[in-house]
Amino acid sequence: MERRKVDILCVQETRWKGSKARSIGAGFKLFYYGVDSKRNGVGVVLKEEFVRNVLEVKRVSDRVMSLKLEIEGVMLNVVSGYSPQVGCELEEKERFWSELDEVMESIPTGERVVIGADFNGHVGEGNTGDEEVMGKFGVKERNLEGQMVVDFAKRMDMAVVNTYFQKREEHRATYKSGGRRTQVDYILCRRGNL
Repeated sequence: MERRKVDILCVQETRWKGSKARSIGAGFKLFYYGVDSKRNGVGVVLKEEFVRNVLEVKRVSDRVMSLKLEIEGVMLNVVSGYSPQVGCELEEKERFWSELDEVMESIPTGERVVIGADFNGHVGEGNTGDEEVMGKFGVKERNLEGQMVVDFAKRMDMAVVNTYFQKREEHRATYKSGGRRTQVDYILCRRGNL
């Protein structure tokens, strides 16, 4: 974060049990929530200078949490999410999307929102029919979980930010394993703030 000059970072799979905020060194503080040290867990890392700007922390579940900050008179809501993987029960996936919907519905429309999440889905390359919520620079084919991301973006009038930037595919990939590259981590914001 320091090297890349990142002030706010959403993290997933923290696997830390508890509901705390702690300094992690180098001038950063982690707000996190987890119920099991073996799976899930979400958090938001802030540069220490922004910690005093935190107005509210909502720890919804080990898959969804949000922070509300006031920065230079602007209300900013940062949401960290971790969607169930392909193969998880539909009920678990529906619970995640319901929690994310509830968080979004609790945020006044005049406030800014940024969601940083591991959605465990592929929104796919191209944007035919979905131009209002995404650019055309996704990766590979859309799957069911990726369709859930697109449907959420439409429902909440948001944009899938990563898909608007033309980069080489290896720079768009957010997960690499065994020679495979995929894009499952996305940043979303309100369309009006794109």
